[in-house]
Amino acid sequence: MSRERARATVDARVETTLRPLSAFEEAEAGNGTTPSVQWSQSKPPALDFFAGGGLASEALRSSFSIVWANDICEKKAETYSANHPAEKLTVGSIEDVRGQDLPYAALSWASFPCQDLSLAGNLHGIESSRSGLVWEWLRVMDEMEFRPKVVVAENVVGLVSASQGRHYLALHAALSDRGYRVGAVVLDAARWVPQSRARVFVVGVASTNIPNTLVAEGPTWCHNTAVARIAEHAHDFVWWTLREPRRKPRALQQIVDFRVPTHTEPQSKRNLGLIPPHHRSRMDAQVNCQANVFPGYKRTRGGKQVLELRFDNKAGCLRTPQGGSSRQYLVLCKDGNRFTRLVTVREAARLMGVRDSYRVIGSYNEGYKAMGDGVAVPVVRYLARQLLLPLAEI
Repeated sequence: MSRERARATVDARVETTLRPLSAFEEAEAGNGTTPSVQWSQSKPPALDFFAGGGLASEALRSSFSIVWANDICEKKAETYSANHPAEKLTVGSIEDVRGQDLPYAALSWASFPCQDLSLAGNLHGIESSRSGLVWEWLRVMDEMEFRPKVVVAENVVGLVSASQGRHYLALHAALSDRGYRVGAVVLDAARWVPQSRARVFVVGVASTNIPNTLVAEGPTWCHNTAVARIAEHAHDFVWWTLREPRRKPRALQQIVDFRVPTHTEPQSKRNLGLIPPHHRSRMDAQVNCQANVFPGYKRTRGGKQVLELRFDNKAGCLRTPQGGSSRQYLVLCKDGNRFTRLVTVREAARLMGVRDSYRVIGSYNEGYKAMGDGVAVPVVRYLARQLLLPLAEI
């Protein structure tokens, strides 16, 4: 999708909301969203846009019934279909999806592309070719007979922090124009799994009768400073509130498989030689070398490649394997010696909170990408149980 088309879609959202309302929509307070009906399933139906390897569907299914999903990547689709009903998945561009063809749903989930919003990307913004596909998501919902009652758009923290928050504000306005009450929370997967992975969840509901138990009067533990800042400029911002999780996540050592072969001694030595002196000193200061695991990424600093490590017993945020530098390394201590290797696909899945029986199809890079592009399962499961399901049941 071109930048011009993305902008045209943004401009068209107001026109869409001004279309004549049907008698049914007028009865539903004029917001054009799903009717207050009982669904036939035991769980409210949900749509999973940009479904990837199926991690959002995996997380949501404890609270919702996934009735339709979509992704453009055939390789990720293989992983999705290996773990979820294949007939629910449509493989192809969201630009080819027509809302009138979709089933009724109470929830619409969209983990839309992050490349144009990530600090590691180009920061071209929410109107660019990839992250701008979020406007296609809105277009599809506009074409549905009834828009879903609850909507969620998930992305990187750059959605709220980059460009003084203008990208979030554009999305907030578009959802508000469609009759949704909207707010955002920032949840870090590190509260559930040993991976530093903060993500923004923009949540909207087409209801004015939101229970007081689901909203706060101002920022709480799940709102960072960027959200607090842009909330002042967002129309009718809703301070969604969640019960703070108390369960301590597993340690990184508990998800690492020490039986996996490491790099050869010469290759490990080369990688260890890339560790900056101050990181090496911290690593050497660790007493119990038998159990220590140090995750890290190769980066370029001052024109030289270095292997920067973490020392907080958490992995760095998983990324997609666009070259060797984006694949996470582990420094492992064995019998007093140190060796290196890459994080395995199964370890990447564990860092995303995925059960070990979850099948990840394809090559190393394909599997790593399916995980690195996904959502942390326990985070979304928690959000669904704490907020999304109660909103759907209003």
